[in-house]
Amino acid sequence: MLHVYSASWCPHCQQAIEWLEAHAIAFTVINIETADPALVAQVVAVNGGEDWVVPTLEYQGQWREGKIFDPESFKQDLVRLGVIPPAP
Repeated sequence: MLHVYSASWCPHCQQAIEWLEAHAIAFTVINIETADPALVAQVVAVNGGEDWVVPTLEYQGQWREGKIFDPESFKQDLVRLGVIPPAP
């Protein structure tokens, strides 16, 4: 399952979650502010080792660093991760 590391105050996280819901993609939201410290450390590492950035995605051991939400690049990243198939 797709894991979305997010924060409730993050507008980019909300946009990513809304996009996933609109496209009927199953996912789990993990609040980075209350997550297990080991998960937070992994998110920090994925984002360059300085701090966590959200929304960060993880799917079957593959990670996408946190970014500003852009629907097209978000979709491309989901294809790259294998969450959705490439367009025909």
